[in-house]
Amino acid sequence: MRAVLPVPAPMHALLAAIASAPRLTDAGRLFHGRGGLHPGCEHWTLDVYPPVWLTTSFQPVDDAALAALGDALSARWAQLAPGEPLCWVHQTRDEVRADTRTMAGQVPAPHVVSEAGARFYVHLPRGFNHGFFLDMAEGRRWVREHVAARPGARVLNLFAYTCAFSVVALQAGAGQVANVDMAGGALAIGQRNHLLNGLNGGASFLPHDIFASWGRLRRGGPYDLIVVDPPSYQKGSFVAEKDYPRLMRRLPELLAPGGHALLCLNSPKLGVAFLQDGMAEQAPTLGFVGRLPNPPAFADVSDERALKVLVYRAPD
Repeated sequence: MRAVLPVPAPMHALLAAIASAPRLTDAGRLFHGRGGLHPGCEHWTLDVYPPVWLTTSFQPVDDAALAALGDALSARWAQLAPGEPLCWVHQTRDEVRADTRTMAGQVPAPHVVSEAGARFYVHLPRGFNHGFFLDMAEGRRWVREHVAARPGARVLNLFAYTCAFSVVALQAGAGQVANVDMAGGALAIGQRNHLLNGLNGGASFLPHDIFASWGRLRRGGPYDLIVVDPPSYQKGSFVAEKDYPRLMRRLPELLAPGGHALLCLNSPKLGVAFLQDGMAEQAPTLGFVGRLPNPPAFADVSDERALKVLVYRAPD
């Protein structure tokens, strides 16, 4: 019989969230300790990529913590899905490495999750990123609604990763989406995501360095919507402080009259003013429309630290 280990006191908020967790059908976050609203749990997150529960710790954790998590998840899953096996993956990570372990059950292969009717491939057992960013749910919702009101829109999806924005734009009626990312492997998953959703045309996949491809991007425009969702720091690819201004100054020449740009930044070190001041200096002809709210599950003690998603519009 396994020894009973004491429950670490700082974990009580996370364990309470597990005890009351619903059974999600779409992928989503259930606990966001990173938002600073749960003292002692700042290093914890809990996500569900059905049917898999994913716990993530941004600092090392001991056996007592993992045992407490396992007990809590097993108990809750027995209530939510009697007779079904628990599937739980745990990742411990920092800025340079991630250690991911399957703690219970078996992760589906392939693993497909859904959001608002769209379906996406994810890969939990390896790497930092899982193929689908849960915190961008409001951005995808906005793109879906925005494009639905502008059928046939031409969209440029920069730093496209696995092309979730492209999928929802085409589902909403976009005429053409150009997906650009240096990572050819991510774009290949993006192509599979399109096929998974029955989207057999309307998208292009360009494995290019954006900063070396302005001529090609101009020839493909002008665009009614440009989505800019870069990493905040990726050595050799994009460093926000240095590279975002370079990108901003190109937006006016790529946008159609009345076109919109969706600018995203996920950096706790850079506030809203970084984007707003940069746009005022680099692209003063584009008007600020507003900031999108983040999903409630990603609530943060500071709007300045949280994900920033701003909408700008070109003049008519």
